[in-house]
Amino acid sequence: MGLTLMMNKTIKNFQDLMRELYIERDRQRGIEKTLLWLQTEQGELIDAYLKEDTSTMIEEVADIFAWLCSVCNLFEIDLESAVWEKYPNKCPKCLMSPCKCPVR
Repeated sequence: MGLTLMMNKTIKNFQDLMRELYIERDRQRGIEKTLLWLQTEQGELIDAYLKEDTSTMIEEVADIFAWLCSVCNLFEIDLESAVWEKYPNKCPKCLMSPCKCPVR
């Protein structure tokens, strides 16, 4: 996998890379602690936003995505399939594109 994986830039390829790099560590840490790390990264994104620190925001969204992939690997969820199934080029609630749901 390795270097070939870096040439293919899909959600699935990135999730596979996270599995290749971290699955043993993620299994040792466990699902609960991995979920807590995901939450921690979300807090760091909020902090960077409040400080208007764009470069840190970019790093934090990448960290959030990486940790989400790790969580999905532990749950044995194919993230790419899950997102395209739920969001098939239209809003899953109003079934429109763009969304016509009331803003919450």
